[in-house]
Amino acid sequence: MSCLILLAAPEDSGALVNRKQRRERQRAIKKAGKKGTDMERKLGLFDEIPKHCLTCNKDFDKKNKEMVMSWNVIVREKEGKVRLYCPTCWNKAVDFTKRNINKEENYD
Repeated sequence: MSCLILLAAPEDSGALVNRKQRRERQRAIKKAGKKGTDMERKLGLFDEIPKHCLTCNKDFDKKNKEMVMSWNVIVREKEGKVRLYCPTCWNKAVDFTKRNINKEENYD
């Protein structure tokens, strides 16, 4: 009767230890409720950008460079909300705010 014994190479066992340590670390981070770095959280909210303007419902194309550069995105991290405004609606809101500020200053 012959017996065959296989032993793992030292580098293989080291890889398993590292893998086990990485998994334990990821579990600890997840359990602590952390989502990772600040950049990872912000990039996670990128997927939540609406497909249209919040005010006028004009369609937004993420692949159109001109739209991406001209539309305004408001991110409320604490609330986890992402709001999208077209340039027309954004300019109307800015003008409205400026007029109200001027009225308050004249009122005082």
